[in-house]
Amino acid sequence: MALTGDTAAGRLAIIAGGGLLPSYVAEAARAAGENPVIVALKDESDPRWEGYDHAVIGIGDFAALEGLFNRYGVGRVVMSGSVRRRPEWREVRPTLRILMKVPAAIRTLLSGGDDTVLQMVIRLIEGNGRRVVGAHEIAPDLLASVGPLGAAAPGEEDRRDISQAANAAETLGRLDVGQGAVSIGERVVALEGLEGTDEMLDRVAGLRAAGRISPRRRGVLVKLCKPQQDIRADLPAIGVATIQNAAKAGLAGIAIEAGRSLVLDRTAVISAADEAGLFVCGIDRGLPAWGLE
Repeated sequence: MALTGDTAAGRLAIIAGGGLLPSYVAEAARAAGENPVIVALKDESDPRWEGYDHAVIGIGDFAALEGLFNRYGVGRVVMSGSVRRRPEWREVRPTLRILMKVPAAIRTLLSGGDDTVLQMVIRLIEGNGRRVVGAHEIAPDLLASVGPLGAAAPGEEDRRDISQAANAAETLGRLDVGQGAVSIGERVVALEGLEGTDEMLDRVAGLRAAGRISPRRRGVLVKLCKPQQDIRADLPAIGVATIQNAAKAGLAGIAIEAGRSLVLDRTAVISAADEAGLFVCGIDRGLPAWGLE
């Protein structure tokens, strides 16, 4: 099949879940001369995809996904955006190859942890000769770097909170539960679960309003990639909404893992953080003091 306008590695497909990340990846791909095909996950993908070759496919419909890949000559796949729910067993449409090669695939899809499911999906996609690539490989400018991104920088108390929350986030990640934690006054007050970062921050704001958290201590949100995570999928990400919700929760700032986390619309994020008086910084678990000293 001729792949006009695409690379020799085959056409790029972007599996688009919720949030802004899929649109940033699609724009970056086009800027690099790609002609991506968008696989909009049903009831998950937010933006409209006019102007792109695209199709809406239900979560778990591997048969339709395989047919689309074959139709467009897809050789590379990016998984981007959030997925709010798991499919019901009635929604899973496996191909014969999946049933034969990965007998436990459907069970994992329905009941496994997020990282376990993502690794399984990557294996299924790559099992037919295609290659899964990370969003950061298509849009490398989204990756966070070490140190402050804006005008504000963490102080001594903030750095202690960063260390405490980072240790909690790392432990949480090893359990394949979530990627974020909040520490206030060196006390871990919230761990990210299935609700996601924004709702966790809403919870912190509620605790603050109820007097359960001292108004004199500000605190920090830390987001880390899970230690065992395949970085080709579900990297931690922050955007303007994260800044706004952190400000509502009364936090001093946000720390994310450098080189393994994404900053969506960096200019707008820095502007929002500077306006709110919050710091945003990249940290590295391999450096002393997380790279902040």
